[in-house]
Amino acid sequence: MGKPKKIARFREYMRTIMMAMKENKSTTIVYFVLRFAVIAVMILQILNGNYENVFLCILTLVLFIVPSFIELKFKVYLPSTLEIIILLFIFAAEILGEIHDYYYTYQYWDTILHTINGFLAAAVGYSLVDLLNKSDRVKFELSPIFMAIVAFSFSMTIGVLWEFFEFGMDQFFGMNTQKDTILTSVPYLPTGPNGERETIENITSVVVNGIPLTVEGYVDIGLIDTMYDLIVNFVGAFIFSVFGFFYAKGYITGKFIKRFIPRKRPEEMDYLNGGTLDEE
Repeated sequence: MGKPKKIARFREYMRTIMMAMKENKSTTIVYFVLRFAVIAVMILQILNGNYENVFLCILTLVLFIVPSFIELKFKVYLPSTLEIIILLFIFAAEILGEIHDYYYTYQYWDTILHTINGFLAAAVGYSLVDLLNKSDRVKFELSPIFMAIVAFSFSMTIGVLWEFFEFGMDQFFGMNTQKDTILTSVPYLPTGPNGERETIENITSVVVNGIPLTVEGYVDIGLIDTMYDLIVNFVGAFIFSVFGFFYAKGYITGKFIKRFIPRKRPEEMDYLNGGTLDEE
Protein backbone atom coordinates (compact mmCIF):
# COMPACT_ATOMS: atom_id res chain seq x y z
CA MET A 1 0.00 0.00 0.00
CA GLY A 2 1.45 3.35 -1.06
CA LYS A 3 1.89 6.32 1.23
CA PRO A 4 -1.16 8.26 -0.08
CA LYS A 5 -3.37 5.22 0.52
CA LYS A 6 -2.01 4.80 4.05
CA ILE A 7 -2.72 8.45 4.79
CA ALA A 8 -6.24 8.13 3.38
CA ARG A 9 -6.82 4.99 5.42
CA PHE A 10 -5.58 6.71 8.56
CA ARG A 11 -7.95 9.64 7.91
CA GLU A 12 -10.83 7.20 7.53
CA TYR A 13 -9.99 5.58 10.85
CA MET A 14 -9.82 8.94 12.60
CA ARG A 15 -13.17 9.98 11.14
CA THR A 16 -14.62 6.65 12.23
CA ILE A 17 -13.38 7.15 15.76
CA MET A 18 -14.95 10.63 15.86
CA MET A 19 -18.27 9.24 14.63
CA ALA A 20 -18.16 6.50 17.24
CA MET A 21 -17.49 9.08 19.94
CA LYS A 22 -20.54 11.08 18.87
CA GLU A 23 -22.66 7.93 19.21
CA ASN A 24 -21.35 6.99 22.67
CA LYS A 25 -21.22 10.31 24.51
CA SER A 26 -21.01 8.74 27.96
CA THR A 27 -18.05 6.59 26.92
CA THR A 28 -16.34 9.60 25.33
CA ILE A 29 -16.72 11.70 28.48
CA VAL A 30 -15.25 8.94 30.65
CA TYR A 31 -12.43 8.41 28.12
CA PHE A 32 -11.33 12.05 28.08
CA VAL A 33 -11.68 12.53 31.85
CA LEU A 34 -9.52 9.47 32.56
CA ARG A 35 -7.03 10.41 29.83
CA PHE A 36 -6.67 13.91 31.29
CA ALA A 37 -6.15 12.41 34.76
CA VAL A 38 -3.44 10.04 33.47
CA ILE A 39 -1.63 12.87 31.67
CA ALA A 40 -1.72 14.97 34.86
CA VAL A 41 -0.28 12.07 36.86
CA MET A 42 2.40 11.49 34.20
CA ILE A 43 3.50 15.14 34.35
CA LEU A 44 3.84 14.91 38.14
CA GLN A 45 5.85 11.70 37.83
CA ILE A 46 8.19 13.35 35.30
CA LEU A 47 8.73 16.29 37.67
CA ASN A 48 9.46 13.83 40.49
CA GLY A 49 11.88 11.87 38.29
CA ASN A 50 9.94 8.62 38.73
CA TYR A 51 10.32 7.27 35.22
CA GLU A 52 9.01 3.79 36.05
CA ASN A 53 5.64 5.37 36.82
CA VAL A 54 5.93 7.47 33.66
CA PHE A 55 6.15 4.21 31.72
CA LEU A 56 3.00 2.95 33.50
CA CYS A 57 1.19 6.15 32.49
CA ILE A 58 2.22 5.72 28.86
CA LEU A 59 1.12 2.08 29.00
CA THR A 60 -2.25 3.18 30.40
CA LEU A 61 -2.76 5.70 27.59
CA VAL A 62 -1.99 2.98 25.03
CA LEU A 63 -4.40 0.55 26.70
CA PHE A 64 -7.14 3.19 26.60
CA ILE A 65 -7.23 3.03 22.78
CA VAL A 66 -7.37 -0.80 22.66
CA PRO A 67 -11.23 -0.99 22.85
CA SER A 68 -11.61 1.41 19.90
CA PHE A 69 -8.95 -0.49 17.94
CA ILE A 70 -10.78 -3.77 18.54
CA GLU A 71 -14.06 -2.24 17.37
CA LEU A 72 -12.50 -0.99 14.14
CA LYS A 73 -10.23 -3.92 13.41
CA PHE A 74 -12.73 -6.70 14.05
CA LYS A 75 -15.92 -4.78 13.18
CA VAL A 76 -17.59 -5.44 16.52
CA TYR A 77 -19.67 -3.18 18.73
CA LEU A 78 -18.67 -2.81 22.38
CA PRO A 79 -21.64 -1.80 24.56
CA SER A 80 -21.07 1.47 26.40
CA THR A 81 -21.32 -0.22 29.80
CA LEU A 82 -18.62 -2.73 28.89
CA GLU A 83 -16.31 -0.11 27.40
CA ILE A 84 -16.64 2.24 30.37
CA ILE A 85 -15.91 -0.59 32.81
CA ILE A 86 -12.84 -1.57 30.77
CA LEU A 87 -11.53 2.02 30.87
CA LEU A 88 -12.19 2.32 34.61
CA PHE A 89 -10.59 -1.09 35.17
CA ILE A 90 -7.39 -0.03 33.37
CA PHE A 91 -7.24 3.22 35.36
CA ALA A 92 -7.91 1.45 38.66
CA ALA A 93 -5.27 -1.21 38.01
CA GLU A 94 -2.42 0.91 36.64
CA ILE A 95 -2.85 4.42 38.06
CA LEU A 96 -4.63 3.84 41.36
CA GLY A 97 -3.29 0.36 42.02
CA GLU A 98 0.36 0.62 40.96
CA ILE A 99 1.21 4.33 41.15
CA HIS A 100 -0.96 5.33 44.13
CA ASP A 101 -0.39 2.00 45.95
CA TYR A 102 -4.06 1.11 46.32
CA TYR A 103 -3.03 -2.55 46.27
CA TYR A 104 -1.32 -1.97 49.63
CA THR A 105 -3.62 0.71 51.05
CA TYR A 106 -6.85 -1.20 50.44
CA GLN A 107 -6.66 -4.89 51.23
CA TYR A 108 -9.30 -6.06 48.76
CA TRP A 109 -8.41 -3.78 45.83
CA ASP A 110 -6.58 -6.53 43.93
CA THR A 111 -9.32 -9.05 44.74
CA ILE A 112 -12.07 -6.79 43.37
CA LEU A 113 -10.15 -6.11 40.16
CA HIS A 114 -9.42 -9.78 39.48
CA THR A 115 -13.07 -10.67 40.10
CA ILE A 116 -14.16 -8.03 37.59
CA ASN A 117 -11.50 -9.26 35.16
CA GLY A 118 -12.87 -12.80 35.38
CA PHE A 119 -16.39 -11.53 34.66
CA LEU A 120 -15.35 -9.34 31.72
CA ALA A 121 -13.05 -11.95 30.17
CA ALA A 122 -15.90 -14.48 30.30
CA ALA A 123 -18.12 -11.95 28.51
CA VAL A 124 -15.51 -11.59 25.76
CA GLY A 125 -15.14 -15.37 25.45
CA TYR A 126 -18.91 -15.77 25.26
CA SER A 127 -19.17 -13.12 22.56
CA LEU A 128 -16.52 -14.86 20.44
CA VAL A 129 -18.58 -18.04 20.39
CA ASP A 130 -21.81 -16.10 19.86
CA LEU A 131 -20.31 -14.30 16.85
CA LEU A 132 -19.16 -17.59 15.34
CA ASN A 133 -22.56 -19.16 15.95
CA LYS A 134 -24.21 -16.32 14.03
CA SER A 135 -21.61 -16.10 11.26
CA ASP A 136 -22.68 -16.98 7.73
CA ARG A 137 -19.11 -17.74 6.65
CA VAL A 138 -18.19 -20.15 9.45
CA LYS A 139 -20.11 -23.34 10.10
CA PHE A 140 -19.88 -23.33 13.86
CA GLU A 141 -22.55 -23.85 16.48
CA LEU A 142 -22.35 -24.71 20.15
CA SER A 143 -25.12 -25.51 22.59
CA PRO A 144 -25.74 -23.09 25.51
CA ILE A 145 -23.87 -25.31 27.98
CA PHE A 146 -20.79 -25.43 25.77
CA MET A 147 -20.99 -21.68 25.17
CA ALA A 148 -20.87 -21.21 28.94
CA ILE A 149 -17.95 -23.66 29.25
CA VAL A 150 -15.98 -21.89 26.51
CA ALA A 151 -16.64 -18.50 28.12
CA PHE A 152 -15.49 -19.82 31.49
CA SER A 153 -12.40 -21.52 30.03
CA PHE A 154 -11.46 -18.41 28.05
CA SER A 155 -11.65 -16.27 31.18
CA MET A 156 -9.54 -18.68 33.23
CA THR A 157 -6.94 -18.83 30.44
CA ILE A 158 -6.69 -15.04 30.43
CA GLY A 159 -6.31 -15.13 34.21
CA VAL A 160 -3.48 -17.68 34.02
CA LEU A 161 -1.70 -15.76 31.26
CA TRP A 162 -1.91 -12.62 33.39
CA GLU A 163 -0.25 -14.43 36.29
CA PHE A 164 2.48 -15.57 33.89
CA PHE A 165 2.96 -11.92 32.94
CA GLU A 166 3.18 -10.83 36.58
CA PHE A 167 5.69 -13.60 37.33
CA GLY A 168 7.81 -12.52 34.36
CA MET A 169 7.77 -8.86 35.43
CA ASP A 170 8.88 -9.84 38.93
CA GLN A 171 11.63 -12.18 37.75
CA PHE A 172 13.12 -10.08 34.97
CA PHE A 173 12.44 -6.51 36.09
CA GLY A 174 12.57 -6.85 39.88
CA MET A 175 8.98 -5.73 40.40
CA ASN A 176 6.53 -7.01 43.02
CA THR A 177 3.34 -7.51 41.04
CA GLN A 178 2.74 -10.85 42.75
CA LYS A 179 2.38 -9.28 46.15
CA ASP A 180 4.11 -10.87 49.12
CA THR A 181 2.04 -12.13 52.06
CA ILE A 182 3.18 -12.12 55.69
CA LEU A 183 2.22 -15.34 57.49
CA THR A 184 2.27 -15.97 61.23
CA SER A 185 2.01 -19.75 60.81
CA VAL A 186 3.28 -22.20 58.20
CA PRO A 187 1.57 -25.61 57.93
CA TYR A 188 3.10 -29.01 57.32
CA LEU A 189 6.80 -28.22 57.25
CA PRO A 190 9.22 -31.18 57.68
CA THR A 191 10.85 -29.94 60.90
CA GLY A 192 11.29 -33.16 62.85
CA PRO A 193 14.48 -35.30 62.85
CA ASN A 194 12.75 -37.96 60.75
CA GLY A 195 11.00 -35.55 58.46
CA GLU A 196 7.80 -35.34 60.53
CA ARG A 197 5.45 -32.63 59.33
CA GLU A 198 3.92 -30.12 61.68
CA THR A 199 2.63 -26.56 61.72
CA ILE A 200 4.86 -23.79 62.98
CA GLU A 201 2.68 -21.37 64.93
CA ASN A 202 3.11 -17.82 66.17
CA ILE A 203 5.94 -16.80 63.85
CA THR A 204 7.16 -13.37 64.97
CA SER A 205 10.58 -13.13 63.26
CA VAL A 206 12.53 -14.62 60.39
CA VAL A 207 16.31 -14.63 59.94
CA VAL A 208 17.89 -14.99 56.47
CA ASN A 209 21.68 -15.55 56.30
CA GLY A 210 21.97 -14.27 59.84
CA ILE A 211 20.08 -11.06 59.04
CA PRO A 212 16.68 -10.57 60.77
CA LEU A 213 13.94 -9.42 58.42
CA THR A 214 12.02 -6.31 59.39
CA VAL A 215 8.66 -8.08 59.06
CA GLU A 216 6.97 -9.96 61.88
CA GLY A 217 6.27 -13.25 60.16
CA TYR A 218 7.15 -15.60 57.34
CA VAL A 219 7.25 -14.00 53.89
CA ASP A 220 5.31 -15.84 51.21
CA ILE A 221 6.73 -14.68 47.86
CA GLY A 222 3.61 -14.36 45.76
CA LEU A 223 2.09 -17.85 45.88
CA ILE A 224 -0.90 -16.93 48.05
CA ASP A 225 -1.52 -13.74 46.06
CA THR A 226 -1.48 -15.72 42.81
CA MET A 227 -3.89 -18.35 44.11
CA TYR A 228 -6.28 -15.71 45.49
CA ASP A 229 -6.21 -13.96 42.11
CA LEU A 230 -7.08 -17.17 40.27
CA ILE A 231 -9.81 -18.06 42.76
CA VAL A 232 -11.61 -14.72 42.43
CA ASN A 233 -11.10 -14.86 38.65
CA PHE A 234 -12.87 -18.22 38.84
CA VAL A 235 -15.74 -16.62 40.76
CA GLY A 236 -16.18 -13.80 38.23
CA ALA A 237 -15.96 -16.19 35.26
CA PHE A 238 -18.43 -18.61 36.84
CA ILE A 239 -20.99 -15.87 37.57
CA PHE A 240 -21.00 -14.63 33.99
CA SER A 241 -21.02 -18.15 32.55
CA VAL A 242 -24.16 -18.96 34.54
CA PHE A 243 -25.86 -15.79 33.29
CA GLY A 244 -24.67 -16.55 29.76
CA PHE A 245 -26.09 -20.07 29.89
CA PHE A 246 -29.55 -18.92 30.97
CA TYR A 247 -29.43 -16.11 28.40
CA ALA A 248 -28.58 -18.55 25.58
CA LYS A 249 -31.37 -20.88 26.74
CA GLY A 250 -33.86 -18.00 26.65
CA TYR A 251 -34.66 -18.25 30.35
CA ILE A 252 -33.76 -14.59 30.94
CA THR A 253 -34.36 -11.58 28.68
CA GLY A 254 -30.71 -10.59 28.62
CA LYS A 255 -31.06 -6.81 29.08
CA PHE A 256 -28.37 -6.96 31.74
CA ILE A 257 -26.12 -9.46 29.94
CA LYS A 258 -26.25 -7.55 26.64
CA ARG A 259 -24.51 -4.64 28.34
CA PHE A 260 -21.38 -6.79 28.60
CA ILE A 261 -21.37 -8.82 25.36
CA PRO A 262 -19.57 -7.43 22.29
CA ARG A 263 -21.53 -8.15 19.13
CA LYS A 264 -21.21 -7.75 15.40
CA ARG A 265 -21.34 -4.12 14.32
CA PRO A 266 -24.58 -3.34 12.44
CA GLU A 267 -24.17 -2.42 8.79
CA GLU A 268 -25.38 1.12 9.40
CA MET A 269 -22.53 1.56 11.89
CA ASP A 270 -19.81 0.05 9.66
CA TYR A 271 -18.39 3.40 8.60
CA LEU A 272 -15.24 2.14 6.93
CA ASN A 273 -16.96 -0.24 4.53
CA GLY A 274 -20.59 0.80 4.53
CA GLY A 275 -20.14 4.10 2.76
CA THR A 276 -21.95 6.14 5.40
CA LEU A 277 -19.09 8.62 5.64
CA ASP A 278 -19.38 10.71 2.48
CA GLU A 279 -16.24 12.21 1.01
CA GLU A 280 -16.14 15.96 1.23
